[in-house]
Amino acid sequence: MRPGGLTGDGGMGGRGRGFEIDETSPVYVISVAAQLSGLHPQTLRQYDRLGLVSPDRTAGRGRRYSARDIVQLREVQRLSQEAGINLAGIKRILELENQVLALRMRVAELEQALHEATDAGARREAAVHASYRRDLVPVRPQVGTALVVWKPRRGRSDRSTD
Repeated sequence: MRPGGLTGDGGMGGRGRGFEIDETSPVYVISVAAQLSGLHPQTLRQYDRLGLVSPDRTAGRGRRYSARDIVQLREVQRLSQEAGINLAGIKRILELENQVLALRMRVAELEQALHEATDAGARREAAVHASYRRDLVPVRPQVGTALVVWKPRRGRSDRSTD
């Protein structure tokens, strides 16, 4: 069972055909959602038309609200009544919050992909190092060494003729 979720196994303790209800499961009809959010059902319909809170629909087009939708309805009400923000402003705020959430999820995906690529590169590098021949020793050039050319000195007899 997920945290905050209910197991819908009919009280069978996981022995029957189970399903889970989580915060995104559309389970509340509009009258229950209105009671839970403290709003009038007509207000919920208006918010749906404006795109502020869009519940799922049944096959017969009835609205079904999730626990997440109820929280969002309460937030819309709070922003409207306590902060004095109009519905267009609230809609923009919700859009930006959704965009931030999507970007955070994308960043997490990219971080995971980067981590996997780094691990794969390290594994490939280790495989290359493991394939080195052990009888060969790499020679690294030393910095600051110079090549000295040796010239034999001329003998004493050669000097006298100079």
